[in-house]
Amino acid sequence: MDEGRITKEGIRLHMPGDFAGMRAAGAVAARILDEVGPMVAPGVTTGALDDFIRDRVAELGATSATIGYRGYQHASCISVNHVVCHGIPGDKVLKDGDILNIDVTVIVDGWFGDTSRMYVAGRAPLKAQRLLQVTHDALMKGIEAVRPGATFGDIGAAIQTYAEDRRMSVVRDFCGHGIGRVFHAPPNVLHFGRPGKGAVLEEGMFFTIEPMINLGRPETKVLADDWTAVTRDKSLSAQFEHSIGVTADGCEIFTPSDRFFPDLS
Repeated sequence: MDEGRITKEGIRLHMPGDFAGMRAAGAVAARILDEVGPMVAPGVTTGALDDFIRDRVAELGATSATIGYRGYQHASCISVNHVVCHGIPGDKVLKDGDILNIDVTVIVDGWFGDTSRMYVAGRAPLKAQRLLQVTHDALMKGIEAVRPGATFGDIGAAIQTYAEDRRMSVVRDFCGHGIGRVFHAPPNVLHFGRPGKGAVLEEGMFFTIEPMINLGRPETKVLADDWTAVTRDKSLSAQFEHSIGVTADGCEIFTPSDRFFPDLS
């Protein structure tokens, strides 16, 4: 591994010692999402969930990466039902059967930990449960494709094939991104693509994989608040996200949790 080098595509190759920093930041982000889970229930507002997250970020000695980012004023994005991503927490009251993505990014000792996962208020309808399972499994298929010598097209193709084979669609308008000591950096990690295409993966690359999968068509639109993205056809959407680092023989997930997938029973 050429330590500290930046590839011709502008992707930084991090040093072996940098993995520890990402591991620590990822653990804090994952812990916060673990802890907010029991609060998700019918009758709770998305603003109350965000207040809890804001407090826990501070209590754990971290900094929120989203508060103040391009004018954003919340410690999380909370996207409910047909909201694809970047939902703004507020007065919205959760109803029984709602599905929601909570996305948290924290900074710990200069390193960014970024992760999101799905939750259910009450009990989700069967079609929503299936969407959550397919979205989670599509993410894991993408992660399984990560190893030195593979390409970013391999990641996208694995996700796209898995989702479309199950008659769901992959959002094209948003993607994963490089991460490390900055929030967003090259590369753009597309969740669709062709095997063998795109930049070649190398040890030391850090990035997120965060597919957004829709029950209906893939098209989205951004609302007047300039943040909230929704499905154009109002179909349900789901998303799971991990931050990962490419290792010598595969990858390391920096944001693992044994509660990453919700209990649907």
